[in-house]
Amino acid sequence: MKTHLTCLAVCLSLSTAVFAQDAPDAPPSPNEIVAEALPEEWTSIAPEDLLVMTLADAADGSAREVVIQLMPPPFSQGWVVNIRTLARAGWYDGISVNRVQDNYVVQWGDPNYDNPEADGEAKPLPEGLRVMGEDEYTQELPKPDTGRETPNLHRMKRRDAYAGFVSHRNGWPIAMTTTLLPPPIRLTEDPPFSLDERSQPLEQAWPVHCYGMVGVGRSLSPDTGSGAELYTVIGHAPRHLDRNIALIGRVVEGIEHLSSLPRGKGTLGFYEDTAKRVPIRSIRVASELPADQRPRFEYLSTEGETFARYAEARANRRDPFFIVPAGGADICNIPVPVRRVGE
Repeated sequence: MKTHLTCLAVCLSLSTAVFAQDAPDAPPSPNEIVAEALPEEWTSIAPEDLLVMTLADAADGSAREVVIQLMPPPFSQGWVVNIRTLARAGWYDGISVNRVQDNYVVQWGDPNYDNPEADGEAKPLPEGLRVMGEDEYTQELPKPDTGRETPNLHRMKRRDAYAGFVSHRNGWPIAMTTTLLPPPIRLTEDPPFSLDERSQPLEQAWPVHCYGMVGVGRSLSPDTGSGAELYTVIGHAPRHLDRNIALIGRVVEGIEHLSSLPRGKGTLGFYEDTAKRVPIRSIRVASELPADQRPRFEYLSTEGETFARYAEARANRRDPFFIVPAGGADICNIPVPVRRVGE
C-alpha cells in the first residue's frame, strides 16, 4: 500500500510538472506592462504645469498635500493662464473646500463667492484675468492634408456614447467628433473660380470628465468662470458635463485628501456648518517653490507601444484573476499612468 501511495505521489508530481511546462505564461496585467516601459517612454511634467495645494492638517496632525497637473495646449489655456495668475498672486491662500457632493465633485474657492452659505464679502480678484467664451470649451484639430490619421490622436480611437470617438492625446483623455468642411475655393482664370474636389476633415475635440479631473466652477451661461472656483471629480465620470464647463487639469497625487472628506448636507453638497469647511493654506505653481521642494512627476507617453499594450490590456483583462475579457473599456477606465520621480 505504501508503495502504491509513493508511486501516486510521484506520478502526480510529474504530471503537474509536465502541465506547468505545457501551460502558456499568463498574460501580463496592465500594471506589469507599465512597469516594463522604457525610460524614454516617460515624459517629464514641467514644474510650471504643476500646482501644489496644501490643505490644513488632518485631525491626526498629518499633512495633506494635493498636486494638480495643468492642462497643456490647445485646451483651456485662457483658464490655465488665470489659474497661474491667481496662484502667483496668493489669491488662493486662505480659501476653503466648501462643497463635497457624494459620487460627484469636491469644490473649493472663496466661501463668500456664489455660495448659498456665504456669510461675508467676496474676495476681490486680481486684475487682468482673462474672460473666455463658451466656444473655448472645444478646440479644432485639423488632420494632415494627406488625410492619414495622426498616430498621437487616432491610434487608440474608440467609439463613445458621449461623442463620436475618444482617444488619448499627449497624455490626456479627449473626446472628438469629425466633420467635413466645405471644399476650399480655388481662384482660376476660366471660370472665375472652382471648388477643390477634396473636402477638408476637421476634428472638434475636448477633454473629458474622468475621475480626478479638475474643472472651473461657474454660474449660469454665458458665464464660463475665471478659475477662482475649482472642483475635482470624485465619483463616476460625469461625462454630461463635457463641453459645458472648462477642464483645466487633473489630480496626480493626493486625491485621497479630497475624496475622503465628509459629504456636505446642503444644496449640491455645500457645507451648511461652516466649521466643516476645510481651509486651504496655499496653492503654488511648483516652479515658484524652492528647487528642493518642487515635486517631480512624469507620465507614460500615450503615443508609444507600451501605452498601446497597456490600453488593450485594460480593455481586455486576461491576467489570471479575470475569467471573461470585457471586450472594451470606457475612456475613463484607461487612466494615463503618472508617477512621482526623484525620491
